[in-house]
Parts: sequence; structure tokens; C-alpha cells
Amino acid sequence: MITPRRGATALVLSALLALAACGGGGGSGAAGPAPEPGLPRRLAEQATADGAFAHLQELQRIADAHGGNRASGTPGFDASVDYVAGRLREAGYRVDTPSFPFDTFAVDAQTLTVAGAPGPAVTALSYSPATPPGGVTAPLVAAPDTPADPTPGCEASDYANLPARGAVVLVRRGSCTFTQKQQVAAEAGAAAVLVGNNAPGPLGGTLGSVAEGRLPTGGLLQPDFDGLLPRVGTPVTLVLATRSATQTTRNVIAQTTTGRPDEVVMSGAHLDSVPEGPGINDNGSGSSAQLELALRLGGAPAVTNAVRFAWWGAEEEGLLGSTNYVQTLTPEARRDIAVLLNSDMLASPNPGYLVYDGDDSDREGAPPGPAGSDAIERTLTQALGATGVQPRGTDFDGRSDYGPFIAAGVPSGGLFTGAEEVKTAEDAALWGGQAGAPYDRCYHQACDNLANIDRVALDRMLDTLAVGIGTYAVDLGGPNGVPTREQRQTR
Repeated sequence: MITPRRGATALVLSALLALAACGGGGGSGAAGPAPEPGLPRRLAEQATADGAFAHLQELQRIADAHGGNRASGTPGFDASVDYVAGRLREAGYRVDTPSFPFDTFAVDAQTLTVAGAPGPAVTALSYSPATPPGGVTAPLVAAPDTPADPTPGCEASDYANLPARGAVVLVRRGSCTFTQKQQVAAEAGAAAVLVGNNAPGPLGGTLGSVAEGRLPTGGLLQPDFDGLLPRVGTPVTLVLATRSATQTTRNVIAQTTTGRPDEVVMSGAHLDSVPEGPGINDNGSGSSAQLELALRLGGAPAVTNAVRFAWWGAEEEGLLGSTNYVQTLTPEARRDIAVLLNSDMLASPNPGYLVYDGDDSDREGAPPGPAGSDAIERTLTQALGATGVQPRGTDFDGRSDYGPFIAAGVPSGGLFTGAEEVKTAEDAALWGGQAGAPYDRCYHQACDNLANIDRVALDRMLDTLAVGIGTYAVDLGGPNGVPTREQRQTR
């Protein structure tokens, strides 16, 4: 069993050396020192889980001093931005904290009554419109729900033979967004939507923005949803008393002063928490690992390609910080980004070891990422395997900040140790931990604090991210190379 930061094993060192040796042809860099071939190994050796944990302790202190959370639009988030930006400026980075508007959301009441009796608990999805005073009273209708259909309630054809007009529609969670589900239901004339989870655990989510919210939409636990299916036709009353407002928040963008600015290696992690807790694993872990690596790399490293780090705001509101960033780049600036590495939840207490499936070899959910995403997956898989675990793929399901970059054609990849999903017996046999329990039992809860961190997982993921950043900063070519700027189409 590996323990946090007791020095690299011979296996890790040999693997890192092999990856570093792939360098040598990334193009001429900006003025600065000659590229350092051993950068991946040095970063993995010098960046420590203890260093990342010290940043987590600071994020916990900030949350404790600001109402228990670091949600975007709050003083806790602003203090988190100031901490990260201040450390980066001290390290010699060019740092900017661009602001952008976003919609806030609050819930005053959320209840479901079934045939006049109290029903199961319902959770309003973010940016759900409010129901009228007294709620929506209507019969239940269920959208088709079969194991063979991964997209329940996602197409107009799902409502072709249903009396959905004026109804409260039950629809199972699937691979399309909650926004799409409620928009399709609205076109069918539904009065409200209840989305049932397709796995154990709470269902939280967002409709994207106030502008995209068409119908009052709530989430149900899987067993509660299943229990309502036999009651189709029964009158229910749904009350979702919600409020929204527009606020301003920030991203943190930091770039090295060396390396080609038109072949940028980008690493991103969201800095905000949910309002319910301090967000130390989600996503203090990714943010702190990235900060530790940035400080060890320094603002003027010996690299071929510039390295740009981003800490996103308002991810928990619907990937808003990363989306705003990508949308405000010019086509040429988007083309300058050669690689995007995403770090979200790197230290779950019952961890999985997951690398985003860039080539869609797992044949689950989303298609392959943009050209080069397969190479990023190989780089990260090899590096994570060198730490002593066998990684598995995880789908680009749109739940983290790689989403806007993939949509813009940027080769993308990243790391993940699991959220509310339940660890299977097969996964427990592969990685250890508790089968039948969530990867993160405190996902989006107040208990996502320092006690919710697995230091061994953090250590392994930190080494892996170091190899990914270091490898592509030195060279975009080699066996796991990605397209150069000349090979990329204008985005």
C-alpha cells in the first residue's frame, strides 16, 4: 500500500523517465531557458500531497470564516480567489481574475403531495422556475423508461402517445441534460417535471440558467421515483418556491512567462463549492493539487509550450466560469490551446482511479473527444498506472469544466476519483475501499471538509497531473502526441 509522499518508487521513477523521454520536437519556444526534458519527473517528485493539503487547510479556514462555504458570489469564494491569485503572483505568474455575471438560486419551499397525502422529498433543480402560489396540481404522467433507452425524456417522440399536457411528468435521469428534459416536456405541454435518479444517492443538478428554465423541475431519489411510477394518473401537488438573482464572480487565470503562447498547455479546476458546505474534495482537492503544481513549476519554467492554469468560478451553477472563458476567446485564441487537463474531485474518501475516456473505447455515453484526446488519455493512464493502481475510463458526461473546451474542439482529458456514484464490488476488488458505498459520501454536503480527503488518492492524482502537465509543456509530440497548432483547424 502506498502512503502519502514517502518518495517515488523505482516503478514510478522509471515510468516518469520514459514519459519524459518522449520529448524533443514541440517547436521553438518563447525567449527563456532551454526546455527541461526531465520536467515531468521533477514536478512529480517536488509537488507533494502535504503541500496540496496545506492549501486545502487554507480553503477550509476560509470556509469556516465565511459561513461554512466558498460558493461563487459569496465572500468565501472571493477570499479563495484572493488566496490563489496571491500565491501565483508571488511565484511570478501573469495573473488575471476576470469577472462575469451569473444567476444565483435559492429555495424557500419544496414539497410534493400525492393524492392529498405527503409524498416523497423533492429537490428543486437550480434555476427551476417557481410554481404558482399554492403549487401545481395535476395528474402524474411517466415518460417511457426502459433500460435500452439511455435518453429518457430527451426527444419529442418520448411524448408522442402521452397525455402530458398540463401534467406533472416523471422522467428518469439519463445522458441528456436536465435542461433538455424540461424543455422537451415544456414543448409537450407539461406543467412540471420530476426527474428520478438512475443510481442511489441524492439528485442535484441545474437547468443551466434562469433564461433556460421553462418548467418547475424537481429531483427525486431513485426509490422514491420508482415508488411513484405505479401511481401514474394520481393527482399530485408540487410546490417549488424558488428565487433567482444575478451576481458577479471571477475566474483565476495564470500563465507562465516562458513557452510558446500559441501552443498552450492548459490545466483547469473549479474553485467554488456548493452553498451547503466548504467543498474540500469538490473541488478543493483539484484546485489545491493544481496550485501545488503551479507553485512547483514556477512562473518562468524551462518549457517549450506555455502553461496556463485556470481556477473556475460558478462551476456548481452549471460550468459557467469555464463556459464564459471559452466563449469570450477569439477563434485564434481558442486555437492557441493545445491541451486541456481537467481536475475535479481528486481525493474522494472511497476513491476510484478514473481517467476521462478520450477515445470512447469504453463505448459509454458521449463520443470521443476532439483529436488528441485519446493521446491525453494514454498519457494520464500510463502515469496513474505507474503509481501502483490500475486506472479505468470515465465518460465525458458533461458534468465538469472540460465540457466547453470539448465543444470548442480542444483536445481534453483529466482525472476523477468519483462523486455520488456507488463503488461496485468489481471496483472495490480493483482499488480497495467499500463496495456498495459512494465514492464520496459527503458529495455536495456540509461534511465535505478536511476529514473527507483520502491523502493516498490525492498523492497519486497529483503525481499523474504533474506528468501530464510536464510532458506536454516540454513536447506536444512523441508516442502520445497531440496535434500542433499547424495541424489544428481554426476553432
